Amino acid sequence: MSTNKELQAIREKAVPRGVGIQTTVYADKARNAEIWDVEGKRYIDLAAGIAVCNTGHNHPSVIAAVSEQLDRFSHTCFQVAPYDVYVRLADRLAKVAPGNTPKKTIFLTTGAEAVENSIKIARHHTGRSAVISFSGAFHGRTMMAMALTGKVVPYKKGFGPFPAEVYHIAFPIEYHGVSVDDSLESLDKLFKADVEPDRVAAIIIEPVQGEGGFYPAPDGFLQQIRDICDQHGIVMIADEVQTGFARTGKLFACEHEGVEPDLMTVAKGLAGGFPLSGVVGKAEIMDSVDPGGLGGTFGGSPIGCAAALAVLDIIETDDLCARAVAIGEQLGKWAEALQSASNCIGDIRISGAMSAIELVEGGDADRPAVELTKAIVGEAARRGVILLTCGVRANVIRFLPPLTIDQEMFAEALTIISDIILEKAGVSRKAG
Repeated sequence: MSTNKELQAIREKAVPRGVGIQTTVYADKARNAEIWDVEGKRYIDLAAGIAVCNTGHNHPSVIAAVSEQLDRFSHTCFQVAPYDVYVRLADRLAKVAPGNTPKKTIFLTTGAEAVENSIKIARHHTGRSAVISFSGAFHGRTMMAMALTGKVVPYKKGFGPFPAEVYHIAFPIEYHGVSVDDSLESLDKLFKADVEPDRVAAIIIEPVQGEGGFYPAPDGFLQQIRDICDQHGIVMIADEVQTGFARTGKLFACEHEGVEPDLMTVAKGLAGGFPLSGVVGKAEIMDSVDPGGLGGTFGGSPIGCAAALAVLDIIETDDLCARAVAIGEQLGKWAEALQSASNCIGDIRISGAMSAIELVEGGDADRPAVELTKAIVGEAARRGVILLTCGVRANVIRFLPPLTIDQEMFAEALTIISDIILEKAGVSRKAG
């Protein structure tokens, strides 16, 4: 049997260093919220494959659906010989997507591919070319997705030039002194100085920023963007790749604000660990593209579609939206107690089971505790908890446990993390 060290040596020899890895823990088996490495060590997983395994690793219902589909066929290409699970999943998403406008869906493979196609569709529908995104946004690593992403290192550094007519405006983050008015003012200035509104095809926004730092859009902001899009005939795209499928306590995060986007990108939690993404949008907009303009050989894999139908069943029958809210509440109480015991937690952001703590020095929002953040995540892995970081300043610890994690196991992981934070911060007493 290989060890983590042996596999890491092969990785360094055979895999480009540009593929960054969070840990050197090589997985051998995973069930629900636990991963065992190749040496038999058990880890509590608070990453869920970056918000992919919302229903836990190897959920029995997902595995059963995939096995049944495998017995039928694994691939025909939907554009050659279409199949039932694709159209059934498209019909189901049309029914559960926000808003009452008739919807249609195209299935793809990755979140970045969904983003790229959402821009294609918006440009074709409007006949316009410009696209607006936000500072701190993350939309993927392909060329248009990188252009839309509002974080240079590591995603954009050295990869330009990027597609033209992509503009960024400030994302409102009160903790860092950027108000909603500031953000809207930057949009107004953009319209006056760089691109007129009637040349803008789309505004794309994450209801909760992911890689940018887990900053939720302030109350009412999504509706203001919706109103601006309506005023100027701009397509509003909600990037729900990380926020979707019960992660924030609603099936989709924009439901918290009662906003219906024109197009919505989905991926990650859609298929319980199997590669699948999609664009869900208003039928009129989706149908604006000519036949052949959309698609892809592996888009809408029958394996992924079968898994996704099972995932939607699990979310409904196990009420995972309510479970996400409970996870957020548990995390919030823990973080507040820890914050009162140490001055290194500057901000706590709870969006159901998509939550984060921002680490700073001396309680000062302008002094990001980058090295402390890195040390905590590294030590957590050594003690059996898998964590992720994020943020433009690399000082945010994000929490993305499977929604199926039980309360006791989550508490076990949080106790380990609080012990580490207090040790690293030089505090002797424990937080509750």
